[in-house]
Amino acid sequence: MNHIAANTDPNAYHRLTTRFARMATVEEAMSMLGWDEAAVMPDGGSAARADQLATLSGIAHGMLVEPAVADDLDAAEAHPPTSPAERRNLELMRRSHTQAVALPGDLVEALTRQASTCEKIWRAARAASDFSMAAQPLADLLALSREKAAALSAASRLAPYDALIDTYQPGITAAEITPVFTRYEAFLRTALPQVEALQANREHRTPGTAPFAITAQEALCRRLSAQAGLDYTAARLDRSTHPFCGGTPTDIRITTRYDEADFASALMGVLHETGHALYEAGLPRTHARQPVGTAAGMAAHESQSLIIEMQAARSDAYLGFLGPVLAEAFGQDPAGFTLPRLAARLRHVERSFIRVEADEMTYPAHVILRYRLEAAMIAGDLAVTDLPGAWADQLRSLLDITPPDDARGCLQDIHWYCGLFGYFPSYTLGAMAAAQLMAAARTAVPTIDAALAQGDFAPLLTWLRTNVHHHGASFGFNDLLRQATGQPLDPTAFETHLTTRYLAR
Repeated sequence: MNHIAANTDPNAYHRLTTRFARMATVEEAMSMLGWDEAAVMPDGGSAARADQLATLSGIAHGMLVEPAVADDLDAAEAHPPTSPAERRNLELMRRSHTQAVALPGDLVEALTRQASTCEKIWRAARAASDFSMAAQPLADLLALSREKAAALSAASRLAPYDALIDTYQPGITAAEITPVFTRYEAFLRTALPQVEALQANREHRTPGTAPFAITAQEALCRRLSAQAGLDYTAARLDRSTHPFCGGTPTDIRITTRYDEADFASALMGVLHETGHALYEAGLPRTHARQPVGTAAGMAAHESQSLIIEMQAARSDAYLGFLGPVLAEAFGQDPAGFTLPRLAARLRHVERSFIRVEADEMTYPAHVILRYRLEAAMIAGDLAVTDLPGAWADQLRSLLDITPPDDARGCLQDIHWYCGLFGYFPSYTLGAMAAAQLMAAARTAVPTIDAALAQGDFAPLLTWLRTNVHHHGASFGFNDLLRQATGQPLDPTAFETHLTTRYLAR
């Protein structure tokens, strides 16, 4: 099709929506295979699964880079749709196409295959706490990821690491992230010793008495996630090594891991993943399987998990409701689950090694560490063989502690071992956005805390549905925050939240 003919074709946009819907269906199948791989697949299936995922990723990529797509994009842009949502959809289609054509198909498949292979080796290495087992597979995956970064950089005119960040949270660069993280590091250096001093003067009595039966924990997780708004006719809860939320908006899969010595890890993990699930379920169905009908990026996604887990579920209001529920679930004395005891466990601030178990004040330090290390790896300034030592150095600098082994050091997270370089900044950007959104929600809906005291998330969820979920990707991250709160990302709200929760007592 020549350029002149393409620009006079009125059906181009419809062909694009059909193509993108088909691509989205392939990606949904990949998501389900990924869930199966993490939750139920036997170890013997790993090689075949790597081939399956690589083949499907190649198919999806091939559908996007066919020459007809460029012609249809040109034609649709020459006569764009009148609807703002459809115009935004077209803009996002162009962005996806630009990124896709920058990546050779063999690189896409190689990345997917190596990510699946490396992840399997990481699971064994983590269990053995032996980084040497995973070092070479990770080095091979990093080399491919650097190829990807270079290709995306050339197409987008972003720096290579920025180009990777952009695949997870569009519109945010290291130049914006670094000062936010530097500011938080300064805040933490002052606030953390103050909180530790206050905690030292309080009685610390953990809630309940272990063991907490896993069957009871699982039933509790299902009950409370459903009460938060998760519809189990379109969702399920399973177990995996690393908790996650996957699937599709109408078939959501969340996972967690259980510990009989500590009910809080699984429970808060499930509520965290429930926040992700509620966002997916709340995306605009009128634009399902279209770019505009997806989430506004991973920082936006993390804001939704953290507003449920950190802002709401760890509030005084919700913990007051939670105590009797826990006592009943575990058949124990309610006096063991008082608000002070729950707060002592769920809001205890500690310099710890594991990111996913860190409190909300020190958690950003774990993200800053990973942000710096992955930026150095993508730039070629940090070799994989030097990762354990660099990890220890950064942890000492940020929290003045040293990881005792690889499992509590550079093997603890799945992300790099499945190729997710550029993802980590989204966690702390999301935490800051969650605080900003919660402050705006409480102003707009003064009954939120009274409802949480009854275990009712409905007022908060209704506000999120209107101000975040239903917009899909109609707005970028900062524009979404501006629409919901009146301003782009402002770390002040997060610092105010932490100060109020941990120091104003």
